[in-house]
Amino acid sequence: QIRLEESGGGLAQAGGSLRLSCAASGGTFSRYAVAWFRQAPGKEREFVAGITWGGGSTFYKDSVEGRFTISRTNAWNTAYLQMDTLKPEDTAIYYCAAYEAIGIVTISRDENTYNYWGQGTQVTVSS
Repeated sequence: QIRLEESGGGLAQAGGSLRLSCAASGGTFSRYAVAWFRQAPGKEREFVAGITWGGGSTFYKDSVEGRFTISRTNAWNTAYLQMDTLKPEDTAIYYCAAYEAIGIVTISRDENTYNYWGQGTQVTVSS
């Protein structure tokens, strides 16, 4: 069983960048697929980006493709979300989530698949 903790959120201007980190503890991080979800005020939580257990494949929501990059360093038990060319509509609470998926080469976009969640970090983009 792993625990996840996000960091790196904050305030950015439109067109700017932020980098979120997701630090894992308490388990073998390399056994888990990892994803970032976000929830804006008054909206449902949505999939943003995901990465397979070994980092070999990544997947993105259409509206962030080309602007956001998900990565991981298993040796450091950490996943990242580099967010560039931020837009006001990216404003949300961002959550790191994981489920055990060693050997699986795809990612679930369904939040119900994910067993482990961080507490979330606020990202606010001003226009």
